[in-house]
Amino acid sequence: MFPFKNNIILDRDTHRNLYLQLCDQIIGYIKSGKLLPSSKLPGSRSLAEDLNIHRKTVIAAYDELMAQGWIKTIPAKGTFVTSTLPIINPKNFNLNFSESKTNNTSNFSFKTKLNLERIWVSKSENTSIKIDEGIPDHRLAPIEEIAKTYRNIAKKSYHIDLFKYGSTYGNQDLRKALVTYLNQTRGLTITVDNVLITRGSQMGIYLASQLLLHSKNKIIVGNTNYMTADNTFEDAGGIIEQVPVDEQGINTYSIENLCKSKKITAVYVTSHHHHPTTVTLSAERRMHLLQLAQQYNFAIIEDDYDYDFHYSNAPILPLASNDYYGNVIYIGGFTKIIAPAMRIGYLIAPKDFIDEASRLRRIIDRQGDMILEQTLARMITNGDVQRHCNKVLKIYKTRRDLFCSLLEQQLKEYLDFTIPNGGMAVWVLLNKKYNWDDVCTEAKKTGLELNPDWRRYDNNNSGHNGIRIGFASLNEEEIHEMITGLETVFLRISNDKTSAYD
Repeated sequence: MFPFKNNIILDRDTHRNLYLQLCDQIIGYIKSGKLLPSSKLPGSRSLAEDLNIHRKTVIAAYDELMAQGWIKTIPAKGTFVTSTLPIINPKNFNLNFSESKTNNTSNFSFKTKLNLERIWVSKSENTSIKIDEGIPDHRLAPIEEIAKTYRNIAKKSYHIDLFKYGSTYGNQDLRKALVTYLNQTRGLTITVDNVLITRGSQMGIYLASQLLLHSKNKIIVGNTNYMTADNTFEDAGGIIEQVPVDEQGINTYSIENLCKSKKITAVYVTSHHHHPTTVTLSAERRMHLLQLAQQYNFAIIEDDYDYDFHYSNAPILPLASNDYYGNVIYIGGFTKIIAPAMRIGYLIAPKDFIDEASRLRRIIDRQGDMILEQTLARMITNGDVQRHCNKVLKIYKTRRDLFCSLLEQQLKEYLDFTIPNGGMAVWVLLNKKYNWDDVCTEAKKTGLELNPDWRRYDNNNSGHNGIRIGFASLNEEEIHEMITGLETVFLRISNDKTSAYD
């Protein structure tokens, strides 16, 4: 008989009942082939004595196993593993079932997408500061307002319907609130029919690309571009065409030349602050791009990821505010305004496109978080979001000014940059005699964590040696620490180069 006494290990300190622990382990031994079909199990008294547990615990376990079909009792003979179960050849009799087992390799084939691989760097114990590419400071999130509003909504009986399945278009109150909010702040002229709520702006990019770029349709992007967007377009089956980006943004005259020779389905643009270089699309090129879209019937995917953060003057109205012919798909969200974990965004487009996008959304994410969306709707209506945005705008401007002044004072020998008009990052060009790989390696020794995947900023392998360095997520003390750390890094690298020449 199987040695239950030596192989069943029960933990009285866990929250799982003993009889269920016993069930789990017996099932595990059956599945692993160590307990074969028709094997006889010990009597309840015998097993209880061996495991030092109450007989009723064993009886409860056997009852559960019988209910699930793993064992059966034959009167006057005893309890047995069900005879009709398939016979499994055990792989290893030396392992106890209680020992953990991890499968690192699948025993089946599946499609891999190497283009979607990214190097993820988490803040380690030895890291004092993680240098990001421009994300908000989650410590500034209006936690009190969110918690208070969420709690008030969740406990009201008349909001009980929010716990049911909702519309694939998103929470109706949030859609209505966004109509007013976006019409007032972005100069749009939309109705609820033009609004689809998404799980952040990335879902909006995904939905748009899936609907537009099948069958190897062509999409134009800048020769420096948001890499995740490029990956999304390629994954949808699209073919990427690159055009130059300069100090006036994406070059619309290059777009026009492409349109004359190729059928273009869409143009992707981050018009307010181009990602990654932070430049703003000029007024002339905005109007030119809209004219081209009307003439050549392509869609403009306008990713307005950080519209609210413009420091030198009022934010420039998006392309969508002048879209009179239905060419612009406008995408935004609240991740940058509130916090990265606030995965609520929106996709604004003509009604027929919104209807199709909502049907596609149904099969990848049935709906969003209806209670959280209701919370955001109320915060917009009450003005909480706008007040929070005004507050952090001032904080981020102060941080930008400090960051850029320290870059100029302490690192101008190594880096070249232009002070951005807005956003949360600075586009930094490294002196060509240095290499970002060396900087990343040396920075880690100093307690600074730079993402080693810096090459993703160079889509066309031009060797521009530029990366985005974020300032918004760091307070003033941390900015000083980061710049001082980078200065130390460059001094070490410079000394190493000098030593190598001696």
